[in-house]
Amino acid sequence: MTSGKLALLIQGEDQPGVLFQLTRVIAAHQANITTIDIVGKLGGTASVYLELQDVAHAEQLVGDLQALPVVMSIEQPETFQKIYGKRVIIIGGGAQVGQVALGAISEADRHNIRGERISVDTIPLVGENDLAAAVRAVARLPRAKALVMAGALMGGEISRAVTEVREKGILVLSLNMAGSVPDVADLVVSDPVQAGVMAVMAVADTAKFDIRRQQSRRY
Repeated sequence: MTSGKLALLIQGEDQPGVLFQLTRVIAAHQANITTIDIVGKLGGTASVYLELQDVAHAEQLVGDLQALPVVMSIEQPETFQKIYGKRVIIIGGGAQVGQVALGAISEADRHNIRGERISVDTIPLVGENDLAAAVRAVARLPRAKALVMAGALMGGEISRAVTEVREKGILVLSLNMAGSVPDVADLVVSDPVQAGVMAVMAVADTAKFDIRRQQSRRY
């Protein structure tokens, strides 16, 4: 008997109703689905990745899933939380994004060596609507904990998007730039490399840095 979290990579037939059959078995075991994704389709088959919590009887659950006629194979990989951990997202102009990533990756490496798991994602973008859409999407990304706005001029709809994701629990750091985004961010940092470092420190369990004590400050 085991309890806790479980990751499953299920290869099955690519046909209507397969996901329903899988989730019906999971619900019967009273396990909670925390992550679900269709990771690939090939030759009439599809692979579904799931992360579950509150799993009381893992072996029995896997056996019941394997017994479904639509299921071809089941693997039990490590969870994304254990492998990739928390995510820091960097959005903005290419030059600024690159410099923020330099600081974030260097700092993440320092913490990951000590047992932490922090990954860094970047997307260089231009245009108010595209940037605002990307910011809002951060709240839907699994394990995203912090967002760094890296640009020279951001405001308008982007600022409204930043306010929305902050309300959903995402920490937002901003470079000291023109526009209204710095006014709505949790923390404003002028140096892009330092912004990346501070973003990682803010989410790392192995760092002695309390972002709440720096709220609304500018550096």
